[in-house]
Amino acid sequence: MSDYVIETRGLHKEFRSRRGTRVAVADLDLAVPAGGVHGFLGPNGSGKTTTIRMLLGLARATRGEMRLFGQAVPQALPDVLPRVGAVVESPKFSPNFTGRQNLRLLAMAGGAPAARVDAALETVGLVGRDKDRYKSYSLGMKQRLAIAATLLRDPALLILDEPTNGLDPAGIREIRDTIRDLGASGVTVLLSSHILAEVQQVCDSATIIGRGRMLASGSVSDLIGGQDAGHRVRVDGDPATAFQVLAAAGVSARIDGDALVVEDPDGARISRTLGGAGLWVSELVPQRRDLESVFLELTEGEALGHTGATTGGAA
Repeated sequence: MSDYVIETRGLHKEFRSRRGTRVAVADLDLAVPAGGVHGFLGPNGSGKTTTIRMLLGLARATRGEMRLFGQAVPQALPDVLPRVGAVVESPKFSPNFTGRQNLRLLAMAGGAPAARVDAALETVGLVGRDKDRYKSYSLGMKQRLAIAATLLRDPALLILDEPTNGLDPAGIREIRDTIRDLGASGVTVLLSSHILAEVQQVCDSATIIGRGRMLASGSVSDLIGGQDAGHRVRVDGDPATAFQVLAAAGVSARIDGDALVVEDPDGARISRTLGGAGLWVSELVPQRRDLESVFLELTEGEALGHTGATTGGAA
């Protein structure tokens, strides 16, 4: 287990009530290698936040094993938590203090050297705005200050649970750049998110879960695959006719406006099939799979498992 910063085996969490038993995490196996950014992906209610809370000792597992830096948790949490930074819930800062003042107070309370304040502000790109009051910060700046607070003790592992929730595009870009820089600096980042386009831009590897269990895990490039998923095709003629020609040839396609989305990576075969029927191709564009399409394929219909009368699930 010690080859990974985070590892779980058979991790299981159930919530019991008079209405029945709700399964939040179902025998989850998770392995996060050291260094870089690892995406932790799943639909709402798939068990991401519950898993993170168990790793941090904020919730108790029903059964299973967890390790951080090769040490069993929750038993070893007092030893490993100083090496972990986490932004799981909305941070609490004094609105009338500046960003720097808030960090100084946290550094003093945690025994971190004063130099860590400057380093943390530099890392998250708040130098120049550090003397502004917290209440004047945008949502993106507040989230970056929360990340800066976790960096005061120079963590080797940073856990971020949906850090871009509620942010506008500019704020999302700010957080994305911060996370990318942290991963490049040697910090291991576990990024829980459902914004797949952003994850694909910053993550080196990812785990996709559904029903509280792992569906796929590996490098982002391996999960996506290197092959074209198909082609977007336009013809000089009626797309409905082209659809019928392709269907007769056993080629799967669907009409999308004035074009066709053809599920065949062989562009030459598409051209020959349509040309043989007198339909000349005016556009043939490869469609590559992305992380979002893989995610949707794997998690379609996935929700947390239940027994009894309850419905819904923990995040």
